[in-house]
Amino acid sequence: MLPDTLETIQSARRRATGLSAGSMLIFEGQRNSQLFTLYSGWAFRFKTLPDGRRQILNFLLPGDLVGLQHEFGGDADYGVELLTDCALCVFDNKMLFSMYSADPRLGYDITWLAANQESHVDQNLLTAGQRTALERVASLLVQLYRRMEHIGEMQAGSIVFPLTQQHMADALGLSLVHTNKTLKRLGQFNLHKIKEGRLYIKDVSELAKVAQYFEKPPTKLPLL
Repeated sequence: MLPDTLETIQSARRRATGLSAGSMLIFEGQRNSQLFTLYSGWAFRFKTLPDGRRQILNFLLPGDLVGLQHEFGGDADYGVELLTDCALCVFDNKMLFSMYSADPRLGYDITWLAANQESHVDQNLLTAGQRTALERVASLLVQLYRRMEHIGEMQAGSIVFPLTQQHMADALGLSLVHTNKTLKRLGQFNLHKIKEGRLYIKDVSELAKVAQYFEKPPTKLPLL
């Protein structure tokens, strides 16, 4: 990263903070939300219906920019909850335009991060709209596994996996019972294992075939 770019980022940073699992980072309908970079931990972005039903829109992993949709759209029409303890960098949302103006390359990186997150949401929409239950569960596992691998968060062939079956159900548009049955059915392929908060995948390519999940090789993730 160029010194001038680093200086621009440093000038926009307000503070670093740590929050515990279960904390709400952004509330639905919230005003004046800040912009965050997730340094460590997991979070998810969601919407709820008046009767309490929840749709998880996408999962947020280290390196993701949080709150950009709110910055451009006014009041937040989604919430962000922390799945695990998280470390975050807080940006002054009023500095966003200045960051674009001061460093076009930085502006490109912010746009890239936004587009990358949109691609995850597109994939999730395809999953909810067209994939079978088995394909839905398999695609979620493969997508998260590959994302964690890409950012160097894999250890001994496994990744941290803090999702409960309820989180998976809310992300995939399935009932909790259906999710449980589908996980058991998928387990019969002997391609993955979830144990003690970690996800192990024996053959990612084969599980991707089950999921009908195919993606382009990832590019390097910019970090703000």
